[in-house]
Amino acid sequence: MLTALPPRHEMLAAFLASDAAFDGLFLSGVRTTGIVCRPSCAARKPREENVEFFRSLTEALAAGYRPCLRCRPERPAGEVPDWVQSLLDEVARDPARRWREQDLRDRGLNPDRVRRWFLAQHGASFHAWSRARRLGLALDGLRTGAPPLHAALDSGFDSLSGFSDALRKLVGAAPGGARATPAVRLARVPSPLGPLLAGATDEGVCLLECTDRRALERQLRTLHRLTRAALLPGECAPLTTLRAELEQYFAGVRRTFTTPLVLPGTEFQRQVWERLRAIPCGETRDYATIARQIGRPSAVRAVARANGDNRVAILVPCHRVIGSDGRLTGYGGGLWRKQWLLDHERAARPADAAAGPRGPAQAVPAQRA
Repeated sequence: MLTALPPRHEMLAAFLASDAAFDGLFLSGVRTTGIVCRPSCAARKPREENVEFFRSLTEALAAGYRPCLRCRPERPAGEVPDWVQSLLDEVARDPARRWREQDLRDRGLNPDRVRRWFLAQHGASFHAWSRARRLGLALDGLRTGAPPLHAALDSGFDSLSGFSDALRKLVGAAPGGARATPAVRLARVPSPLGPLLAGATDEGVCLLECTDRRALERQLRTLHRLTRAALLPGECAPLTTLRAELEQYFAGVRRTFTTPLVLPGTEFQRQVWERLRAIPCGETRDYATIARQIGRPSAVRAVARANGDNRVAILVPCHRVIGSDGRLTGYGGGLWRKQWLLDHERAARPADAAAGPRGPAQAVPAQRA
């Protein structure tokens, strides 16, 4: 089922402003050039009367348009470019390496281009991002009993003093005190909805949000406050499981998740989130129903707030909650994503083909704030 397009004036305003929040909702065809673009395309904008809009690339191609070579609408939203992927692969092979700009030039990469991509996608330069990864390695070493000097040298730091200074800035503690500091590993996950930011401890996933969500920074601050963990780029077992299950979900062959979750919050919030996870895929509930199910029928507004405070999209399916009149209500990732998810789940195959055991994921108990 195709979702209705937003009003023309909204799409036109988004396209002229290169608003990435609308990527995935529509495509813009420019009659004078015969090119179709994403809403976020930074190319020079045409006159308003020369723009028409399409729900999909298939529609635009059928109308005679060709994909823009700048914004590449034929590629999945948020896809990592090949030149970045090769760099990421090399970092994964040697995570303790200290990168310099000449190292990038030796690989045919423009350091300014690399910096801009990482700033846009991770909020930090490549050098800051890779340094944070190395600090994560060092924390792992400290937690397994490695002496501070060994942890520093094994993670690419030249001296114990430089390592200690970096660690204090990150976790507010010297190497000895940092041994007990937990870590939330953050990783970018591509999806048909655009890139997602996932976060997980060794026990389970505690974050899954759209990277363009306006409240993302607040969510990260809240997660840090609740977990007392260092937020670092990296990988862990729950993220590997999450990637595989999300791929199956977006392919339409998975309707439930087994990825373990860590959901720190108040008792009331966790009650609401558990009710969200009990809503079957392809169905919806309203806030009043959720309030009755947790035995708090007058707490409709509080249920709505808890719904909005959810930090694990899709797996804790807050998109399945709608207004009592059947209309879509607010969604942190944008109403177009909410509609997309509901349409996708209604159209998905009923069986979890090749997806393993069914049933809701098991959340790891978390301490109350």
